Amino acid sequence: MTRRDLLASLFLLPLAGTVVGLPGCGGGKEPAGGPAEPPTKAKHGTIGVSLLTLGNPFFKEMGDAITAAATAEGYTTKVVSAEMDPARQRDQVRDFLAADVVAIILTPADSKAVGTAIQEANAKKVPVFTADIASLAADAKVVSHVATDNHAGGAQAGEAAVEALKGTGKVAIIDHPEVESGMLRIQGFEEVVAKHPGMKVVAKLPGYGQRDRSFKVAQDILQAHPDVNLIFGVNDPTALGVVAALEAASKVGQVKVIGFDGQPEAKAAIKAGKIYADAVQYPDRIGKLAVERVVKYLAGEAVPPVTLIPTGLYRKADADAEATKS
Repeated sequence: MTRRDLLASLFLLPLAGTVVGLPGCGGGKEPAGGPAEPPTKAKHGTIGVSLLTLGNPFFKEMGDAITAAATAEGYTTKVVSAEMDPARQRDQVRDFLAADVVAIILTPADSKAVGTAIQEANAKKVPVFTADIASLAADAKVVSHVATDNHAGGAQAGEAAVEALKGTGKVAIIDHPEVESGMLRIQGFEEVVAKHPGMKVVAKLPGYGQRDRSFKVAQDILQAHPDVNLIFGVNDPTALGVVAALEAASKVGQVKVIGFDGQPEAKAAIKAGKIYADAVQYPDRIGKLAVERVVKYLAGEAVPPVTLIPTGLYRKADADAEATKS
């Protein structure tokens, strides 16, 4: 699937979106189904929040930012973990609706399967917002989506891979194919790698964003492709699972690792030379902006359908510079 096809399935109406974090702004399109009509006045109450998992520090940080921002605006939050289970997330949305929440923020456990839960909220006229991971479900109305620019971040990770291998080598990818953010990261990464004839993707397997599963997948890759030169993990738990597999195989330093998140444990691994680089996300900003969209919408103000936050890139030089400052 091309990037155009993927975005077309996500954004159906040509309204302007927003890119934040760097000077200037880029185009975005409205989430699948388009937003419901905004209410005429603000309505304080509880915001229901279902995150992909709280086992990943990224989502814990985002959830904390959502609660802090909501509290500052006079709202309460109910934050729960879907534990990467679409059925569990659907039940959580039903619980939110039964509790008469004023809005729902979702990080979909499955970008397509989440449609059923969103449609139930639509039927109750409870506005739904997505953060970090978008819905790709048809006929499921999402008011506004806030996330990392995952395609650009994946491309940035790809450039780091090219840099690490000097444009030549065998590459493996461990992905999370059920979620939109993972799709975009891998797509951006692969587009960059494809521009370098000396680089070849020899394996692409799912680790589902989990450290233990990615550890086993990385072991399989190392056995099937003992001459692999670099492994790209779709997030930091994946990359850290790869590092554990390399440690078990005594191959740390021989096989380069690229991650995605910029969490403290991954940064420490970069400083130690176990991970080459990380595309850095800003979960606190995603959470804060998601709440801003909710508050404005409930106050009857227009909100952008899409807000994308650029990534940074973190290498060993950055880790060393941070250590010098501290």
